[in-house]
Amino acid sequence: MSEPTGGPAAEAVTEPMATRRAKLSTRRKCASRAAAAGAPGAAERRAAEARPGLSKRPPGGQAQGAWTSCRRDQTASPRRRSRFEDAAGDGAAGGVTFALGLILYFTPVMSARSIVVTGTGAVTREEVLDAAKVRPGTPLLQIDTDQVADRVATIRRVASARVQRQYPSTLRITIVERIPVVVKDFPDGPHLFDRDGVDFATAPPPSSLPYIDVDNPGPTDPATKAALAVLTALRPEVAGQVGRVAAPSVASITLTLVDGRTVIWEPPTARRRRPRNWPRC
Repeated sequence: MSEPTGGPAAEAVTEPMATRRAKLSTRRKCASRAAAAGAPGAAERRAAEARPGLSKRPPGGQAQGAWTSCRRDQTASPRRRSRFEDAAGDGAAGGVTFALGLILYFTPVMSARSIVVTGTGAVTREEVLDAAKVRPGTPLLQIDTDQVADRVATIRRVASARVQRQYPSTLRITIVERIPVVVKDFPDGPHLFDRDGVDFATAPPPSSLPYIDVDNPGPTDPATKAALAVLTALRPEVAGQVGRVAAPSVASITLTLVDGRTVIWEPPTARRRRPRNWPRC
């Protein structure tokens, strides 16, 4: 026959459970108070003590392993979140950079609204702009500066060209013009040659420019190169007295001065071959 509900047996069962719940509640309240008071780590320790089946000092065996696993998980979680946040930050920065590049490349935010040309003299600004073929308003990142420089360098009077982007809205073109060193008469008029032997202009020469007498003047002709090497090696006050330079060959170069005197130039190899008692001028 069963015992009636609420008898002494029931009280014996329920009384320890009530006591245990009261103790658990007290522990949780103490942990909350410690956390509110700012005690570092007190809330975690008291909360751990208040958990059923988990004491402050875990026993050995399986419980010890469970405790260690729990602590490892707690310390590993912040690292996983940090890596995720770093990856998200890197991705956001890369996206912003890519978007900024697209804006600068395809929109006129930073475009060639002004083109500055420097170094002009005989070459005009209009000649440089016509050769450059850069449309005003073109985004600076779309302009190939090397190609523009190559196009400008095709002008006969231009020795070199340099093109630079100057943000936010300027393209600078700097040229170096060829300087005439000698002149040679042709059926269509006098041709001007620079120190490299480049025929860069057909125009009246300056009055002080010497004439050159070679069979095939040009930058690859050995006689032309030898004559120009001699002329450019002279001091300026001496070179200004030369009216004509003739080079039938590399080993035979003659300078005619403006007063009619003639100077025969000997290469260094010929000087070394002369006898010691050779008469000197």
